[in-house]
Amino acid sequence: AAQQIPSPELIINLVSRRVRQLAQGARPLTLTDPKMDFADIALKEISEGKVTYELPTAEELEAARKN
Repeated sequence: AAQQIPSPELIINLVSRRVRQLAQGARPLTLTDPKMDFADIALKEISEGKVTYELPTAEELEAARKN
């Protein structure tokens, strides 16, 4: 996952969000094995490039601050 996303903070946030989605019933985007927990699945998805992120633009950040 660190090869796909250089920031440890972003990896933590992505894994956390994806674990929540998986716990709520989302299907894995990759092949899994029964021994894998949700965090393992999320990290594998990230390392395979199946889960990505997009940083907000300056305009989006400004609009969020106004709300």
